[in-house]
Amino acid sequence: MISIVVPTYNEEKNIERCLTALANQTVPREQMEIIVVDGNSKDRTREIAAEIADVVMIQTSEGVGGARNDGFKAAKYDIVATTDADCEPSKMWVESILKKFEKDNVVAVTGILKPFDWNNMNWLDILVYRGIFEAANLMLMILALFGQYHLCGANSAFRKHVFIDLGGYLPLAYA
Repeated sequence: MISIVVPTYNEEKNIERCLTALANQTVPREQMEIIVVDGNSKDRTREIAAEIADVVMIQTSEGVGGARNDGFKAAKYDIVATTDADCEPSKMWVESILKKFEKDNVVAVTGILKPFDWNNMNWLDILVYRGIFEAANLMLMILALFGQYHLCGANSAFRKHVFIDLGGYLPLAYA
């Protein structure tokens, strides 16, 4: 069982694709709780989300980190994953997360991101994106060698009790 938190703000162009991908995972839908935490969108984000998500709530904390924290507090399962509204998780995303948490000593997992639409990008955009992603991944590997670990908020999962005990995300705009 897993809760999935998706922070949103004016994401009507993206939210349906994201939530549909979450609802169509290889893990049965009844084993997932999808929580959308909306930062007072001015568009139809909440209306669209309500068609698929189990919970649609208004954000009460500051920043995207605060939205994730709000979702964690509302989550009913001990494993909580986060993604962003402009992401489209692969069909096996939830299954791969749950497999990692079969080990009791695992408290958090994270993964990489990649643009979902390479086909509609020109060669320069692809080169820039690949350069950014490769540089970011290299930087994170180097930091890990020095005991500094960073998780991707758009592709991570935690044991809820550990996340809450550690104080959650800082209320930063980019968390």
